[in-house]
Amino acid sequence: MNKKIHNIYIRTWWFVLCLYSLVFLFFSFPLYAEEKKESRYIGSDSCKPCHESQYISFKSHARKSRSFDSVQKMKEGLTEDEIKACYVCHTMGYGKPGGFISVEKTPELRNAGCEVCHGPGKLHVEAEDPAYIIRNVTIDICQECHIQERVQAFRYKPIIFAGSH
Repeated sequence: MNKKIHNIYIRTWWFVLCLYSLVFLFFSFPLYAEEKKESRYIGSDSCKPCHESQYISFKSHARKSRSFDSVQKMKEGLTEDEIKACYVCHTMGYGKPGGFISVEKTPELRNAGCEVCHGPGKLHVEAEDPAYIIRNVTIDICQECHIQERVQAFRYKPIIFAGSH
C-alpha cells in the first residue's frame, strides 16, 4: 500500500511539473503569444518628410506648435502638480505611453503637434500606412483640451482645423 501511494505521489508531481513546463514554454515564445501593435509618439518633425507643406503651415500658423512656451510663461507661482496639469494639453501625449516626460528626456514632444489630433505616429511612419493614424479629425478630439472652462479662462477659440494645415 505504501508503494502504491508513493507511485501516485510521483505521478502527480510529474504531471504538475509537465503542466507548468508547457505553460512556461507557451508564453515564453513570441511565436505563440500574439504581438500587440501599439504606436508611440515621435514628434511632428517626423511628419515633415512626407507632409512638408502641412508641416510648414502648422509650424507657421498653429499656436499649438509653440504651446510649451505658454507653460513656461505661466509657470511662475504654480505648483509642480499644476504645471503637470498644463502638460496634458500643451505637450504631446503627456501621461500616455510614449508621450512627453520632460524637456530633458523627450524634447521632441514638448509642444502639442500633429499627433495631438492624428494620434501617435510611430507605426504610421514605419509602415507608411494611413491606417495607423486618425485621418478624419473630429471635434471630439479637439474637446479633450478645448473645453468651455478653458476657452473662457484662456480666451481662445476652439475652431477645428484653425491654422493646423
